[in-house]
Amino acid sequence: MFPGRRRTSEPAQDEDDFSGATLEFLDSLYGAALRLTRNADRAQDLVQDTYLKAIRARGRYTTGSNLKAWLYTILHNTWRNRQRDGARSRVSFDSAVVEEAAEGASLGPSGHVESPETLLLRATIDADLQQALDALPESFREAVWLRDVDELSYQEIASVLGVPIGTVMSRLSRGRKQLFLLLTVQRQRHGSV
Repeated sequence: MFPGRRRTSEPAQDEDDFSGATLEFLDSLYGAALRLTRNADRAQDLVQDTYLKAIRARGRYTTGSNLKAWLYTILHNTWRNRQRDGARSRVSFDSAVVEEAAEGASLGPSGHVESPETLLLRATIDADLQQALDALPESFREAVWLRDVDELSYQEIASVLGVPIGTVMSRLSRGRKQLFLLLTVQRQRHGSV
């Protein structure tokens, strides 16, 4: 047999099965990355890095365990590492380019330039709900979104966020209460309650 050639097709089949299984979560991971980065290009980069890390670490994945939670954990850890590393790096910019972009772009409620993907996402969610979600502190927003939209279990959320399960339950409870209060105030303001 030639060196470097596989003796059987089983390892190749396992790699294909693993790759195929991870791709099932592409859309939900992109949605999570978009919520974290609030930028379509950075979200795509984050998902790509997540998949690259998952494929490189596939030997550490235990078959039969929750692949979705494992991928979300990689995504969130990659995001945290980028945030930490980004806080250390210096930023340089061309002020003329920034001014031109600011004149031609629309700013969202958070004061950031809105990407087409963000505008589409915002259009698909009720405006009041989106505004209330945006107003939540990030830790509460993440917990509520992972549970109520991505439908992860409490244990999976704890694993993804790297916090105890009690903290997840607390953040969910507090986040949902704040969301309810924000929506109630908005509805009263609009006279629909």
